[in-house]
Amino acid sequence: MSFLPAAAVTLATFAFMELWAWFMHKFVQHGPLWVLHRSHHVRHPHPVERNDLFFVIYGSLSAALFITGANGGRWWFWVGVGIAAYGTVYFFVHDVLIHGRLRFWKKSQNPYLRALNMAHKMHHKTTGRDGSVEFGLLWVSPKYLRLAREQTRLRRPTASTSAQLPRA
Repeated sequence: MSFLPAAAVTLATFAFMELWAWFMHKFVQHGPLWVLHRSHHVRHPHPVERNDLFFVIYGSLSAALFITGANGGRWWFWVGVGIAAYGTVYFFVHDVLIHGRLRFWKKSQNPYLRALNMAHKMHHKTTGRDGSVEFGLLWVSPKYLRLAREQTRLRRPTASTSAQLPRA
């Protein structure tokens, strides 16, 4: 498969995965598979939780598409690339940045990343299966973007206040 179709399939799959993740999170993880996802909504001392099985499921699907995709010759190889790319972004944004499961990425001052964090905190406000909001990962409600931008604006020193700061 040539570059442009492969890139198009990969990007379309990545975008679709955000919609799929929202749907699965809202209707399956907070529904029939709550037995697995519940571990993500309660505090526990373990580094691994039952919810991590979803990574195994999607990682296995992506690997199967790689293995059977003739080293990029079949379109489904690139679907596997899109799933793997989304999973990688999901891991770094959700598990590393938001939940701090690995402590190498400190909280960001970027308004978009702060908005994602706010929305996710709202999702975790409830520890039960019902009553949660904000089920997506990369798409964030405009109200959280506005709040994050406002917080960032208020934290930046203005030209007049920075002129009054003592110099070292």
